Amino acid sequence: MSERRQPLPVGCGQITWAPYRQAEPDAWSEDRILAEIAAAGYDGAPAGAHATRSSEETIELYQRHGLRPAPGYLGGSLWLAEERDALVEEGKRNAAFLREAGCDALYVAAGGSFTAANGRSRREASGKVTPEDGLSDAEMATFAETLNAIATATLAEGVRSCFHNHVGTPIETRAEFERLLALTDPAVVFLGPDTGHIAWAGDDPVAFCRDYASRIKTVHLKDINQEVAVRGRAAGWDYGEFSKEGIWEEPGRGQTDFPAILADLDAAGFDGWLIVETDVTQLASAAESARVSREYLRSIGV
Repeated sequence: MSERRQPLPVGCGQITWAPYRQAEPDAWSEDRILAEIAAAGYDGAPAGAHATRSSEETIELYQRHGLRPAPGYLGGSLWLAEERDALVEEGKRNAAFLREAGCDALYVAAGGSFTAANGRSRREASGKVTPEDGLSDAEMATFAETLNAIATATLAEGVRSCFHNHVGTPIETRAEFERLLALTDPAVVFLGPDTGHIAWAGDDPVAFCRDYASRIKTVHLKDINQEVAVRGRAAGWDYGEFSKEGIWEEPGRGQTDFPAILADLDAAGFDGWLIVETDVTQLASAAESARVSREYLRSIGV
């Protein structure tokens, strides 16, 4: 990788701590999780508008740990026209917070539950999607219109909406991603891909990031266990079974070529946040997962 004038900011997603927080909510405060992220050597962690806390309070919480708010996440049923107004308002709220926090990107993704006309849910189709599992032309057009509206609203706040792919949603494969992008405005809709979800979908994250480098403004760095992916596709697992069987790996422990991805992004002038996420770690703790991932990124010059 070529030398940059400034190091890229590296954040750590809090999702790795979710199982511990669900099991012992009183023991796993936001303070404790942020402290572990800071101790592992990260610059920040994802953040968004809070339901009961002011922007100033959230920013102060992060600053107390020496962290910066990194791009947060907005998910919803973008293919449903009746959800549009609420999603645009939520986008505005998050963009206003991120602007105050000094962050210029927001991940936007499909959320909720989608069942295709063939009767199969996307959770069931995870990792083995067929064209029949996808959105109809009308649903895809609605999805694109809503994404354009959210992105226009956030850009007015100086925050770029970066569309984010996800297994188990109706934008999982590269073909689905590109079908959506053909209907969106490249002047307002940017990209925030997830390397692990691209690989789990059966596509090549290196090729995707190379081909779309100029539109990528932030990225989730994840890896997967390809052996688990192959077994799960053959057995017809759903999303939960893949996860339970160990689909996720820390960056550097799977087969994804992160140096190649980062070199291609660097060549395109990328200067956004890199967010490490391991949805469910196979290591002893979330703290160890965060540390191992950060050490790997340092080893490749990040």
